[in-house]
This record gives sequence, C-alpha cells and structure tokens, in this order.
Amino acid sequence: MRVNPYPMPDLLAALNQSEFEAQDAALQISTGKSVNVPSDNPTAAALLVENNDQATFNSGFLSDLTTINGQLSAADSTLSSVQTALQQALSLGVEAGNGTLSSSDQGAIVAQLQDIQSQVLSLANTSYQGNYLFSGTVIGTAPYSVDGNDPSGVKYNGNDDVNQVSVGSGYQLAINQPGSQLFSATGNSVFQALNDLITAVGSNTSVDTAVTELDSAADYLSVQTVFYGNALDQVQSQTTYLDAAKLQIAQQQTSLGAADLSSAATELSSAQTDTQAALEAISKFSGNSLFNYLS
Repeated sequence: MRVNPYPMPDLLAALNQSEFEAQDAALQISTGKSVNVPSDNPTAAALLVENNDQATFNSGFLSDLTTINGQLSAADSTLSSVQTALQQALSLGVEAGNGTLSSSDQGAIVAQLQDIQSQVLSLANTSYQGNYLFSGTVIGTAPYSVDGNDPSGVKYNGNDDVNQVSVGSGYQLAINQPGSQLFSATGNSVFQALNDLITAVGSNTSVDTAVTELDSAADYLSVQTVFYGNALDQVQSQTTYLDAAKLQIAQQQTSLGAADLSSAATELSSAQTDTQAALEAISKFSGNSLFNYLS
C-alpha cells in the first residue's frame, strides 16, 4: 500500500472545502436564499436580476396607478356634484318660467342660481394633492376665475391639453379632460348657460330658452364624464394585471433562488463534522512524526 508522506496539503484542502460548505450552508439558512452571489448559480442569478428589475418597474407603476385612481375618482366625484348642481338650477329655472311667481320670489331664485354658479365655479377649480384637475396640463394654475367682462362670467386660465401617464411597458393612459372641454365648450358652456339663465330669470324674459340651453349643456357634460368611468376601469384592469405579474415574479424568485432550509441544515451539520475531523487530523499530524501518525 502506497502511503502519502505529505498529507498536510490534502488535509488543508479538505479543511478549506468543509469550511466553505459550512459557510455556504449557514448563509443559505440566514438569508433563506440558495443564490447569494452570482457564482452560486450564474443562470439563476441572471434571471433573478432580470426579475428584480421587472419587479421594481411594476412597483413604480402600481404606485402611480394608486395616485391616478385617486385623481380620477376625485374628478369623477366632482363632476357628479356639478351635475347635481345643474339639475337644481334647471328645477329653479322651470319654477321661474311658470309665470306665477312674484318679483320677490324671482329675486330669490336669482340669488339661488348665483349661489349655484359660485358652487360650480368652485367645483371646476377642484384640486387633488395640490394639482388642479381641470386645467389641462397646467396643473398648477386654477382653471377658472371670475371675469365680469366675459359673457359667461368666467375666464378659463388652463389649456386644452391632456395629461398622458405611463402605467405599464408601452402603455399610456390619458388621465384628465380640460375644463375647456367640460365646462366651457363652445355651444355647450355650463357657465354661459348658467349666466344666461340668471339674466333671463332676473329680467323675466326668455326663461324657457335659457332652461333649454342649460339642459343641453348639462347633457353634454354628462356625456363627457363617461371618460372618467372608462379611465377608472382601465386603471383597475391594469392594477389587476400588475398585481398578477407581481405574484408571478415572486413565485419565480422563490423557484429560482429560495433555499431548501432542511437540506441546508443537513449540509451545515455534515460540513461541521468534516471540519472537525480535518482539524483533528491536522492536529495529530502536526504533533507527531509520520510513523507515529500512521501507527
């Protein structure tokens, strides 16, 4: 039988290997991951990096969608309040046009219509998280201000543009309609119709015509508000899609990089046993001659 007269290098190599295996198993147990450095599994490591990048993008989109959902909901609720106010104005207009009211009663209706006009103006200037909802893309500017020189009684200070927001890879979503399209569209201006109704009731002339004008403007606004319902549906659909993708990525990450804790514990125990055996062998070899070691 051939005996290796210089076993120390082999013993040291075995010691290093067992210590490495023990450290690797301990790291898997502490992190819960089987891939802690790329060299553990280069293919899985590359896929995990790709998954992490996608997860980061998706998290950003989901965060934006939460904000967008709040903004769209605020706009939708605001427009619902405007429609309620316009229905009240229409009822008052019909009441004023029946020809049986006294001048004082008509004056009271004018005052109520003016209050509604102010309410609608306030609603049109609604902001969400510091940004005005109906200014187009100039979200830092209140869309409407009182202007006695304008026939409608107000001035539009926004623009006619629409904000587009990325809510997914290659997916852009329009998230607003400008006030010029909602409240002061040519031929269907809510503010013009309200101002004309106030003037008609105050002078007790052409009230029916003014009521018809306001009714038409209210109907037009109702059609425009469908945009917000559709946009909210798209936000919900995209949120559901990204949540599903998030879950799929998490499952892939678990499949690719999760440690088998039971196996790692067994490996750790075995490596510790091998380390102890190597240390004992080195100790014996260091303190004795080769012949004593062999005996």
